[in-house]
Amino acid sequence: MDTTEPQVADNPEASRFEITVDGSLAGFADYRLHGPTISFTHTEIDPAFEGRGLGSTLVRAALDAARDAGLSVLPFCPFVQRYIKRHPDEYLDLVPADRQARFSLDGGEGSE
Repeated sequence: MDTTEPQVADNPEASRFEITVDGSLAGFADYRLHGPTISFTHTEIDPAFEGRGLGSTLVRAALDAARDAGLSVLPFCPFVQRYIKRHPDEYLDLVPADRQARFSLDGGEGSE
């Protein structure tokens, strides 16, 4: 079987984005929608798929989908927080300015 690129899709019935590899569920990012805001609460990659960068692929796709939908983001999940902190030029604007300090995204150095 040919290895395909990981696929990320929103599964609104389960309130999560899912990443699959060769048709197998490799991980997910749970969320809650509150009007124009999406709160990411938990991200998990199956141990069998760890070390392939799938968590980053998943979160990038989920944040891109949030942007495309015009949603603001509350990153309660520590992995999502770290991803935004590492890619502020692309994603920091998704977190409301008045909530960035709550998630240690307000420019404070060394707070991870």
